[in-house]
Amino acid sequence: MDAWVSVGSLILVACADAESAGKPLPAGLCMETGRSLQDVGLSVLMQRWLFRRKEGRKQVGSTQDLLLAAAYVSDAQYNRNVPFETSPQTIRLYYFYNHWTMRAATNFFIFVNLSLALFEEPALFPLPFLATSIAEVICLTAFFGRLVHFAKVTPQVIFWKDTKNICIMVTIVLTLIDLIVYGSLEAVNIHGVRWSRALRPIFLINFPESRQIRRAFRSIRNTLPDILYVFLLFIFNMLIFSLMALKLFGDRGLKTVEGSPYFSNILEIAFELFVLVTTANSPDVMMPAYDFNWWYSLYFLTYIIINTYIFMSVFLAVVYNNYRKHLKNEIRKLAYLKRHKMMEAFNILKVQVGTEFVVLEAEWKRLVKVVAPNISSSHLELLLRISDDGQKGHVDKTNFLRLADLLNIQVVTISVKRHPLEAWIPRVYRSSVSIFIQKMVQHRTFIWIYDVIILINAIFIALDEKNPFISYAEWFFLSLYIIEILLKLYTYEPRAYFGRKQFWNWFDTLIILAALVATVANATIQSAGKYNSQQILDIVLVLRILRLLRIIVSIQRFRVIVTTLINIGPTMLMFGGLVLVVYYVFAIIGMEVFHGKIRFFDPNFTTPDALVCGNPALKDTAFAHDRYCKNNFNDLASSFIVLMELTVVNHFVLIAGGFALVTHQAAKLYFIVFYLVVVILIVNIFIAFILEAFFVAYSLEKSEVETAIEKKIQELGVGVKEEEEQAGELIGNMDTKESAFNGDDGDRKRKALKGAYFRIASKKYRTVDTLLQRMFESEIAPEDEGPSLDEILNFSVSDIYPKNPNFENSA
Repeated sequence: MDAWVSVGSLILVACADAESAGKPLPAGLCMETGRSLQDVGLSVLMQRWLFRRKEGRKQVGSTQDLLLAAAYVSDAQYNRNVPFETSPQTIRLYYFYNHWTMRAATNFFIFVNLSLALFEEPALFPLPFLATSIAEVICLTAFFGRLVHFAKVTPQVIFWKDTKNICIMVTIVLTLIDLIVYGSLEAVNIHGVRWSRALRPIFLINFPESRQIRRAFRSIRNTLPDILYVFLLFIFNMLIFSLMALKLFGDRGLKTVEGSPYFSNILEIAFELFVLVTTANSPDVMMPAYDFNWWYSLYFLTYIIINTYIFMSVFLAVVYNNYRKHLKNEIRKLAYLKRHKMMEAFNILKVQVGTEFVVLEAEWKRLVKVVAPNISSSHLELLLRISDDGQKGHVDKTNFLRLADLLNIQVVTISVKRHPLEAWIPRVYRSSVSIFIQKMVQHRTFIWIYDVIILINAIFIALDEKNPFISYAEWFFLSLYIIEILLKLYTYEPRAYFGRKQFWNWFDTLIILAALVATVANATIQSAGKYNSQQILDIVLVLRILRLLRIIVSIQRFRVIVTTLINIGPTMLMFGGLVLVVYYVFAIIGMEVFHGKIRFFDPNFTTPDALVCGNPALKDTAFAHDRYCKNNFNDLASSFIVLMELTVVNHFVLIAGGFALVTHQAAKLYFIVFYLVVVILIVNIFIAFILEAFFVAYSLEKSEVETAIEKKIQELGVGVKEEEEQAGELIGNMDTKESAFNGDDGDRKRKALKGAYFRIASKKYRTVDTLLQRMFESEIAPEDEGPSLDEILNFSVSDIYPKNPNFENSA
């Protein structure tokens, strides 16, 4: 096409040269032909340029659509519910907002902000106020920057209606005011109260990174109204029993062990009976009345049966039932929001093929690579085979909507490698003796023999260490374990045996190697005769006991239970964060109220202050007599330990009574509220949550998506059982698996999947939400697009979505 321009230009130049030489060519030939050819060429070039510009714009638009669709799919995968603008610049800001570095930085500043309590007065590691205040201002700046970033990607109307954002801004302002006021008072040597420190967990709760903890608090808030009625009935019943106790024992002149009047004050009676529900003061509270007349024991027995066993069980039942009801509503929202986001992504990328709308294979692959950039080509090909089962070159709507679920299910890719010894010394490794050893190690009897050895070793561990025979026996058992590991490394390919997912193999080997090193070190020190290291000896003893955990590896049911507990670990960590928030708030309040009231002295001190924990009010009390002085609120670490002791409710009366004596009897309200919040509410919700998560992880069958993946893996002949991978049996079965590829179709599959093998990771989920949605996923039909976004966000527990719920039977 450029030739038209060149030819036209040459004709015009030739005409000009001829005219200058006095031999002009015909004007028509020169001007008309030359210019015509030039115009034709320029027209073609202009059309090409316009076409390229149009295609370029189309490509840019396609890239933006792909990024937007990938953002929706990523949100669906990780259950993020962040409404964002869809302009190109905002989409890129949203990707940056969700980048792991930004999340890590936010979590780092939240951690630093919470940790400042360790360095502020009362401090475990004291730092100047200027240093801690500068650190806190830096953290507040980071929080404000994160909030501004969030405001840039979210529609302004939604941003200002979001309570979380308002809470963060108000907390930042209040903290700055408190810092200024406290710093001003310190400058003139006036002691102030840092009340804003109790607000620090608000940052942990309200940022999007902590949506799990926020959901738990939301469940507590929703459960409170239903618990309130049971609690009021419990308080009414306790007051009735308190009045009965006052009339029964108040005028009989009974005394406690300390010599104080017994059950003569209604408030003291109510407190003692409240604690009796925890059984922390049983049977001490009953003994004066029981000593006076054994018939009075019936009063206490009746109270314990009604309140401890009946009411506390009712509390657990109400908490569990209401928590489960509200959890179902939360998960229903998550499931429909995920479906809604996947529909948005599909509508962006869809094209019409025939009578239906689909996503083309090339576009689907690009989308997956953007959402999961680290996905292997073989894994990507496997997911495509599942989504495009008929190999039509496109993915239909039903299969596209489950892409987020496909990405959430861990498919372990296994590359089969031959043993290095087979490459180095093939004749020896393939000899009959070597094959016999390999088959022996792979046989189930080999595992049984070592199970028996472990049990015998347990008996020897329980015997006297000083006996020389027992000492030599430990070396014998250690040698057997080392031989076992060497035989397994000889039989199984080492890189597969110590793969990233082979937790039990790593655990087994590290325990044995650590025991070997510690035993050798201890024997060397003892043989030197200079000194005996008790610390190394303790390490040896602990490692010997840890070797018994190998039984878990050997017994399949043990492994299933432990693996289930490991898999629901993130859910337990979520409630660990919830407990941390509550502990932190109560610890800050406790430090402000009880700081310095009780002090700890070295046990060797015999001064009068040391005998009464630094406070004369504790003289002749059980608190001082039992040396509870270290149970104080003089720093954050000590406060957490006291709160943990209160959670266990052992010696609840002694601890609460001691702090009430050094301050005021009203201080007991602090401990009562802590018990109600932590033990009655959070612990019961924690039990309900763990029960639900354990049932889901342990009992449910594979999901529809897992079944589809597993079916396709088996159809392609690239399936590996988990037991085979853990035992390292891939090499021995490789020929059998390769035989599944036959003919031209087999060559094509092998080329596409690059010789990789796959298996489903047993009930392992990348997010807590993914695990929880197993409770609800079977209730949504694949073709059900669900209600509108506004209806989803306004779900309540009384809604009837879906039409045919079977949640009650799903676990």
